[in-house]
Amino acid sequence: MRRLETQRQKTYFVRLMLAQLVVTLLGILLAFSIAHLAGVLSVLKGALVALLPHAFFIQRMGIFRAKRRLSGAMDLFRAEAGKFGLTVALFSLVFVVAPPSNPAFFFSAYVAVILTHWLAPWLMPRKSHNLLR
Repeated sequence: MRRLETQRQKTYFVRLMLAQLVVTLLGILLAFSIAHLAGVLSVLKGALVALLPHAFFIQRMGIFRAKRRLSGAMDLFRAEAGKFGLTVALFSLVFVVAPPSNPAFFFSAYVAVILTHWLAPWLMPRKSHNLLR
C-alpha cells in the first residue's frame, strides 16, 4: 500500500515539473513575440528562480530516491527552509549579478511557475491500481 502512495507522489511531481516547464516555454514564446531576446532571458531567469528551489526541495525530501524517503516533520521543515533560503539567494544573485532587462517578464514568469501548484488537483493521479494510464 505504501508503495502505491510513493508511486502516486512520484507521478504527481513529474507531472508538476512538466507543467512548470510548459508554463516556462509558453512564457518564452510570449516574451519572444513581444521583446525578443531580452524578454526571453528575463523569463528564463524568473523561471529558474522558481524551478531550482523546487527541485532542491524534491531532492532534499528524497521523493525520487530508491531508499527510504524522509518523512518526519523536521525533515520537511529543513527542506522548506532550504528552499526558502535558496529562493532568497537566487533573487539576490539575479538582481546583483545579472539584472533582468524586463522585470515585468521576470516576475510574471516567476509567479506563473509558482502558481502551477494550483493545478495540483488535475495533476494528481487518481487512486487506482493502474497508475500508467
